[in-house]
Amino acid sequence: MFEIELIPDLEQCIETVARKEHARVLARLLASGQRNRELEEKLEILRLFLETADFKKLRAESEKMLLEGKRVRFLVYSDNGVKYEIRVT
Repeated sequence: MFEIELIPDLEQCIETVARKEHARVLARLLASGQRNRELEEKLEILRLFLETADFKKLRAESEKMLLEGKRVRFLVYSDNGVKYEIRVT
């Protein structure tokens, strides 16, 4: 199982961070010129997260914590569908 860590901040919401990571993984996969199971799985997890997450809710939750000065991390992974955890420090 692969976990993808996404760290939003007050400049970039979780959706923007997820889209940028998706683009970064896709670029790495295309640049490699060959199959890479790990990158392919990460790309699929990110695609599903982008398609299914309620970003309005996630933005509201994470921005509230960020404004309180806390660090917010999303751990996105596949476990019979895409799942995520929010970790705050």
